[in-house]
Amino acid sequence: MRFPSLYCGIGDEAGNRLESQIEAAHDLGWKHLEARNVTLEGFTKANLHDLPDAAFDRAEELLGRAGLSVYCFASTIGNWAKNVEDPFEITLAEVDRAIPRMRRLGSRYVRVMSYRVREGADLMEEERFRRMREVTRRFLDAGIQPLHENCMNYGGMSWRHALRLLEAVPGLKWVFDTANPVFNPDRTRPEPQPRQDPWEFWTQVRDVSEHIHIKDARWVATRNDADYHWPGEGDGAVQRILEDAFRRGYAGALSIEPHMVAVFHDTSGAAVPPPDAALRANFVEYGQRLMRMVDGIVADTHGAHGGSTPGPGRPA
Repeated sequence: MRFPSLYCGIGDEAGNRLESQIEAAHDLGWKHLEARNVTLEGFTKANLHDLPDAAFDRAEELLGRAGLSVYCFASTIGNWAKNVEDPFEITLAEVDRAIPRMRRLGSRYVRVMSYRVREGADLMEEERFRRMREVTRRFLDAGIQPLHENCMNYGGMSWRHALRLLEAVPGLKWVFDTANPVFNPDRTRPEPQPRQDPWEFWTQVRDVSEHIHIKDARWVATRNDADYHWPGEGDGAVQRILEDAFRRGYAGALSIEPHMVAVFHDTSGAAVPPPDAALRANFVEYGQRLMRMVDGIVADTHGAHGGSTPGPGRPA
């Protein structure tokens, strides 16, 4: 059995300002972040690949001074807000901006998606596959591994769509999000489509999953929405998935995405973003709870072996 090599978390869940994200990582004793959106003094909040050059230079300086690396680049390439009908040049420009910045930060992985779902319409599968093949080729040629997330996009419509995408796009691998199946309908099933089963989805993509997002949720039918919870307290099968992942030799990162204070894809238009203090406190407690869960899995595993297996230590 192997255990995660490191912990990290999606930065803007720990604060809008990059300084708050850095402070949260330090509070947890972590040396890595998964970078998504950042706010820097004098600049508008943006994804790392969309920041002006001067803002990115500042971000690189702050991260370097803090001794933090960006393990994964959580891009907005092909995400739930992007349409497959949009000009492909928009996507390619994002890729071309991301690659040199990832190289500067030494990032190993980039998270991508396969565009938003087209409700009640032609899914335009071949166009999605064509685009994802080109995106994947460009990143792989640059020595960067693209990872597709099961979110509100074609590849997240069901595990069958995920496998169809992976078969059509050689070289693409997966970042599995434990809670996204909780609120996504299984679009292979007739109406009313049930929500997906996180465990079932995991078993289908675990052999190609190189990164895991930890969040947990329960679907609330009366609100037609999900409530987000501490890891292990929702329906995301977090502990069962981690136990299985470690047993099967998973040694990648665990990246937290709490969603308990702020939801990245919430488009309700809240005028004021949550304060950094609240985001940071939630992020830190979430990380601590996840580390305790992993410590418990490690302890149980060693106990089952009579204490003969040396512990891996707490990953950084």
